[in-house]
Amino acid sequence: CRYLAVQLSPAIPVFAAVLFLFAMATLLRTSFSDPGVIPRALPDEAAFIEMEIEATNGTVPQGQRPPPRIKNFQINNQIVKLKYCYTCKIFRPPRASHCSICDNCVERFDHHCPWVGNCVGKRNYRYFYLFILSLSLLTIYIFTFNIVYVALKSLKIGFLNTLKETPGTYPSTSLTVLTVLEVLICFFTLWSVVGLTGFHTFLVALNQTTNEDIKGSWTGKNRVQNPYSHGNIVKNCCEVLCGPLPPSVLDRRGILQQEESTAQEESCPRGPSAQEPTAAQGPDGQAEESSAQQKDGSLPHLSAVPAPSLSNAEMPEEKQLTSGELPVPSQDAGQAEH
Repeated sequence: CRYLAVQLSPAIPVFAAVLFLFAMATLLRTSFSDPGVIPRALPDEAAFIEMEIEATNGTVPQGQRPPPRIKNFQINNQIVKLKYCYTCKIFRPPRASHCSICDNCVERFDHHCPWVGNCVGKRNYRYFYLFILSLSLLTIYIFTFNIVYVALKSLKIGFLNTLKETPGTYPSTSLTVLTVLEVLICFFTLWSVVGLTGFHTFLVALNQTTNEDIKGSWTGKNRVQNPYSHGNIVKNCCEVLCGPLPPSVLDRRGILQQEESTAQEESCPRGPSAQEPTAAQGPDGQAEESSAQQKDGSLPHLSAVPAPSLSNAEMPEEKQLTSGELPVPSQDAGQAEH
């Protein structure tokens, strides 16, 4: 606001612009980065895992439910279960979960955020946290200086006169009405944005995810302690927000082999054995040339009037010619002439 920049300090709008750009940058980084998607098993890998499961569980009698596909893994002297994903055909790593919206298994799955249009996982959680933190600071900043602006105007002409100003009577009249609206919007926005930031700050301090908190993985009836927590808030915050990020295991330029082989099978021509016969078979087992010649565009050599179709039992030994028919030499007659 020009009024605050002139009356107080020119750094006020500059700092607001910096906060806005930082919030937009972290939003885009969260939306367009890989959250930690785990690739699905290839057909050979899936078949090998199925063989291992069958060898471990043995044959299940008909009518009985097979045992759950779970592997036990020990972390910090505590047993953690690795669950099998029937969609990705893999045993998910610890803290990973399958997102029903993205249809992928995500490492250290936190939640799927519809506002950023992406899953929040191990590789983009810190950017998501910085986004909601900067958005909270920006909302508080705008809310605070909007109140300061209204207060300064009220000291000069009074609060009621500030609200009753009409366009044209004062150069900044329209800004006053907008400022009051911004105060109301920021007041109701603070509860959601700041509350969400406080909730994730609590999770970061405990080294816990939203998915684990909703399921009550470490606060349930069993009272199992979180094996991933270091017992220190500073260490947990450093691991979650400042720890090394694993590289992405997705090959964005790769081609799925299964789809490629299917496309090749559909595009390849059918072999001669799979083609349907184009010529009708005669009584002696030899193909008649009339239908083939008609397909090629040539006319038949002998007769333009088709002979009546007779079965083998009704065919006479010597067929007499009727009016309008031409003689059709047989194969034996042609061989005798030669």
